[in-house]
Amino acid sequence: MTTSATANTAPRAEDRPASSTSPRRVAAASLVGTTLEFYDHFVFGTAAALVFPKLFFPQTDPFVATILSLLSYGIAFVARPVGAAIFGSLGDKLGRRFVLVSTLLVMGLSTFLIGLLPTYEHVGLLAPLLLAVLRFAQGLALGGEWGGAALMVNEFDASGRRRGFYGSLVQVASPIGVLIANAMFGFMNTVTTDAQFMDWGWRVPFLASILLVGIGYFIRRTIEESPVFKSLEKSDHKAEAPLAETLRKHWRQVLLAIGVRAGEGVIWYVFSLLLLIYVPNRLGLPRQVALNAVLWGAAVGVVAIPLFGALSDRFGRKPMLLLGVAASIVWSFAYFPLLETRNPSLVVLAAVIGMVCQASLWAPLAAFIPDMFESRVRCTGASLGFQLAGVFGGALAPSICVWLLDRFDSPLSISIYCTLGLLLIGVCVAKAKVQR
Repeated sequence: MTTSATANTAPRAEDRPASSTSPRRVAAASLVGTTLEFYDHFVFGTAAALVFPKLFFPQTDPFVATILSLLSYGIAFVARPVGAAIFGSLGDKLGRRFVLVSTLLVMGLSTFLIGLLPTYEHVGLLAPLLLAVLRFAQGLALGGEWGGAALMVNEFDASGRRRGFYGSLVQVASPIGVLIANAMFGFMNTVTTDAQFMDWGWRVPFLASILLVGIGYFIRRTIEESPVFKSLEKSDHKAEAPLAETLRKHWRQVLLAIGVRAGEGVIWYVFSLLLLIYVPNRLGLPRQVALNAVLWGAAVGVVAIPLFGALSDRFGRKPMLLLGVAASIVWSFAYFPLLETRNPSLVVLAAVIGMVCQASLWAPLAAFIPDMFESRVRCTGASLGFQLAGVFGGALAPSICVWLLDRFDSPLSISIYCTLGLLLIGVCVAKAKVQR
């Protein structure tokens, strides 16, 4: 990687306090905690589709109830940038470790309380209101989690030789969270009757998170603070107002980070979640075909993400990202013709290769985006850029894809939309300058 002239604003490696905590241990702690956070996030998403419409919005018709339930899921996309601003600033003022512990506790407690919520039948409108409040709290925690976890693994590898691989272990938490959340709901659906599942079975995945949070809390409490942050404290180089400084001096980097992440968000949605709508509704195939394809894609992603992270250490973050852009453009045009065959095996193949392409874009981000910011505002800048992108990529992509399909009645329009998002990634990656 090219070293920027601004690198002299950060503490030199030789000035950093020695740490007894190994990068591997930090990566393991980040992986465990971030997996739990994504598990909690996806558990809510699954329940929002399967359970909440009937239990929290029963006074409306089924379609409206489902929409309201999914809107409660979407509240997190509004909360995540707020969480990024709050916890990002705290990470630059109080330390990265503080953020790791705080976000884990906020997410875990919020998820546990959702499992205890009374339903509409018992407390009326207070039920969906409490659900929305707790979902907002989940979004705040997830908004701060990624920045803290990415920076910890990033800053403990002083040599920088394996930062891409260690950072990819933060990224792999997302597909692992998907797998665990689906497995928990699948298990409860198997061991309970329909009545039992709607009565208490759906609560178990939420309540179980408190045990997992306890494990994650213990692990994270035992690791040391980032040596980069300790050096900032020692040299009195910390930012007094990290958010204001980031927006004033580093807004270009924030915009570039948004562009990189937003384009990737579009690809992730098209190559995964869109399947759950497209396959049963447009192709007329059983919903289980789509579910199997998504699960296989997530499983392959667990392997592919660390692999691409390691490759980014060998060949560079920018080359890997640009290669991922090219491969994803090609696959966005091959993807839908494979789906249109209506062959379940080819549907799974389309999803798997799509998630491999997405993994090539997703894996390097935990190293690439933090490296765009100097150390004194790194937590704030990286968190803001990453989470604001979720609003444009993750939150808007589903609606845009559904509108395109309805307007043009052709998946080609979605492929073109994907290409525009991918070209945005390429432009932003090319213009981005790393600080170290």
